[in-house]
Amino acid sequence: MLLLVDLDGVVYRGADPVPGVATVLADRAARGDDVVYVTNNSMHYGADYLTRLRAMSAPVAEGRVVSSARATAIWLREHDPDAQRVLVLGAGGLERELRDVGFDVVTCAHAATRAGQEAIDGFEAAGGPHAVVVGLDPQLTYLRLAVAADAVRAGARFIATNRDPVYPTERGLRPGAGSLVAAVEATTGVVPVSIGKPAPHLLEAAAHAVGRQPQEAVMIGDGLLTDIAAARAIGCRSVLMLTGVSTRAQLDALTVAERPTGVARDAADLARVLGDLDAR
Repeated sequence: MLLLVDLDGVVYRGADPVPGVATVLADRAARGDDVVYVTNNSMHYGADYLTRLRAMSAPVAEGRVVSSARATAIWLREHDPDAQRVLVLGAGGLERELRDVGFDVVTCAHAATRAGQEAIDGFEAAGGPHAVVVGLDPQLTYLRLAVAADAVRAGARFIATNRDPVYPTERGLRPGAGSLVAAVEATTGVVPVSIGKPAPHLLEAAAHAVGRQPQEAVMIGDGLLTDIAAARAIGCRSVLMLTGVSTRAQLDALTVAERPTGVARDAADLARVLGDLDAR
């Protein structure tokens, strides 16, 4: 079985592991399941997750964590193979993922400085950035936002890592990448291509990372509007964990067509649901 597993709200909540989930996933991996983690978070570099997951005894290996930053880099390289220059409004992990696949990257943070104008001038002399990629930028400034909007208006392809309006932290909900995307969209009138859940691209990249087809997967997530909706978008089975953002009341309000394949209240339920899916 191919398990595509969301991180925040499923494997951990903030700094704390969700009790028992890592053990269930380790058991499934020992039985031969492919476990790939998928997250809409675009701030961190993929390898940065390995230490955290290993500390929780979750089964993980190089290339088995696919973030929206990584999926964005892959999608842009596949869909625009001749593109070279990318302008980034986002954090360091997004920049590193784009560089890894061969893009010449300048950040809006750099471009908003006087020294950074040289990089932008070089981009413009070469025809401008081919794409503007927007993720979550915790150091957002008005000038950074203006640089991104100017490039989109000039004709650069507009890519959103995800459209999550909020980002959960230990201190509560904070503005998510979607709030920055909405600002660029509002000021340019351009609708971006969105890569993260509920769009299908992130799950497709995660399945392909282990040589599988996305329709084979079981998506395990805590968000009805992101994880479960993305599973429907690619035509795979899904399990809703009631350990994160979505509630039983929200689940009960869905139509039959919108419901996940299974529902789990905790790790023990997850093990049972996955066992049931094995038998189907």
